[in-house]
Amino acid sequence: MNHIRNDMNFVSHETTDPDQTRHIGSTIGKMLTGGEVLAITGDLGTGKTCLVQGIAQGLEIAPSDITSPTFTLIHEHEGRIPLFHVDLYRLENPSEIEAIGLEEYFSRDGVIAIEWAEHATTLLPRTRLDITLSHEGGNNRRITITKKGSP
Repeated sequence: MNHIRNDMNFVSHETTDPDQTRHIGSTIGKMLTGGEVLAITGDLGTGKTCLVQGIAQGLEIAPSDITSPTFTLIHEHEGRIPLFHVDLYRLENPSEIEAIGLEEYFSRDGVIAIEWAEHATTLLPRTRLDITLSHEGGNNRRITITKKGSP
């Protein structure tokens, strides 16, 4: 795991396997206090769900409970803090996303992890963590975390 850059609003890591991605997720999860929105983006196969498994572990939720919610769209998990895992892969129209009640979750006390968040850009709160995963060749992935807005 290679630490690339870190400042108050931006951090980037490179990983070489899913365990490292889960470890970064777990570190993030341990720091969360509730009310955070994690806007997760990246191409297919970059490790978005793997990262959420790590976040769940950091929230004291079994990582094995986390699967891609592509067909149910939102999974709720109880842990130290509730985790609301959202997958917007099949939805691109803002009215479809509004219809699933995504915005209602923003006022809840849990953590909202949204895969394919780029499909809901206009609906996302201004204050959030943007997490982008990208292929870097071979098994390497880059995970970039950017803090947006202020709490």
